[in-house]
Amino acid sequence: MSDLILGIETSCDETAAAIVEDGKKIISNVVASQISIHQKYGGVVPEIASRKHMEYIIPVIDKALEESGKRITDLSAIAVTLAQV
Repeated sequence: MSDLILGIETSCDETAAAIVEDGKKIISNVVASQISIHQKYGGVVPEIASRKHMEYIIPVIDKALEESGKRITDLSAIAVTLAQV
């Protein structure tokens, strides 16, 4: 049986999730971009970005799982970004 990892990235202006098999093969990769939202401000607005991450994260994870054909119970681990402030 292979190891399946759900990778979640929310460090800036994109909300992303990927299902990776055995640390090498990307099974699915879903990205929700906020570029158009932040363009009018000339850069990323952290408060807006954080609210959008909360709005987008569950649909992005659901879509990554759907595209991979896997269920959350199939995962071996979850990996997330950690922003150092």
